[in-house]
Amino acid sequence: MTRDDLPELIFDTFGRLRQSGFNLGVDELLAGLALVSDAASPLAPLSEETPDIEGLKQALVLIWCSSQSDRVQFDPLWQKGLEEMATSSSSVRFEDDDSEPAPAAPVEPLPSSVPRQDPPQSVTQKEESAAIDTAAQPVRAPFTLTESAQSVDLQGYLPVSRRSMSYGWRYLRRTVAEGPADILDVAATVQRSAQQGFYLEPVMRRRGYNRAQLVLFIDQNGSMMPLHSLTREVVDTALYESGLPAEQVTVCYFQNVPADYVYTDAFMTKPLDLATVLATCDANTSVLVVSDCGASRGYRRLERIRATTRFLRQLRQRTQLCAWLNPVPVERWPGSSAEIVANLVRMFQMDDDGLSNAIDVIRGLQPQVL
Repeated sequence: MTRDDLPELIFDTFGRLRQSGFNLGVDELLAGLALVSDAASPLAPLSEETPDIEGLKQALVLIWCSSQSDRVQFDPLWQKGLEEMATSSSSVRFEDDDSEPAPAAPVEPLPSSVPRQDPPQSVTQKEESAAIDTAAQPVRAPFTLTESAQSVDLQGYLPVSRRSMSYGWRYLRRTVAEGPADILDVAATVQRSAQQGFYLEPVMRRRGYNRAQLVLFIDQNGSMMPLHSLTREVVDTALYESGLPAEQVTVCYFQNVPADYVYTDAFMTKPLDLATVLATCDANTSVLVVSDCGASRGYRRLERIRATTRFLRQLRQRTQLCAWLNPVPVERWPGSSAEIVANLVRMFQMDDDGLSNAIDVIRGLQPQVL
């Protein structure tokens, strides 16, 4: 293989790589051809008789392969191109050896005086020059989109992940011992045996059940409409991932302020009297309100503050285990109704720390000071 065969080898390998899915364009092709056309390049072949095939291969790998998998695919395609070039070169050489030389044409005498004229430009040269002037400049091949096995995690855009919600709800527990004493209490048995000096009988205890009651008041529509995905996650994790039975979780929807009626569905088509909901609450019922309280739009309306105060007064008559989660950051509360309501109830912004503090409050604990 001589140096004249290298451009054809590069063209052939380039086409095979494109068919295999390599993202190669005109720029990469011109860069590969420059390796064999630029004699001053250190990667160019040493001579026409012994071209540096291995050096050319390494240079093309650096230009055309962007990953280890590309390099693995490059080697067999390059080797296949070399084999085909060697086969075609040998066949052409054999044909040249078998062909007989054509007889030389008779030489006619030249006239004594021939007028000197400039060689006329052929039509082909004119067409080529015109084509070069009007041809479009080479551009990079368009990027082809491929399917990605990695899925986009949209949960990362929420201030609280679903995992954090599920983890936080599991702390909402009120264990009550019920039923017959059929569980062995090892610690109490050991302690009694140590006090008596001998073992007489085991100490049994009753099973503990989580009797926590949770009531969620979710602000729906209005300024909370862009936050439906967040409130939906709060409801779903409380119903299905908190460990509480479905009958111990009550979800009520309202718009702006819990008025005389709330709704039992997210579309707000099934009204329910607020007094009926409050009648089911006792001193051990945990209540969590999720609303922006006017902080999304920055409004401070006296009517909303009065209605919210009336609702909180009715709620406090039933239980003290109540907290408020605000999806709007605390920096945007000043100047809105949320700034006033935050002085009436424990209000936290909805993030990992705020959710944890709100659950501590409805458990009857003091929130963590951060």
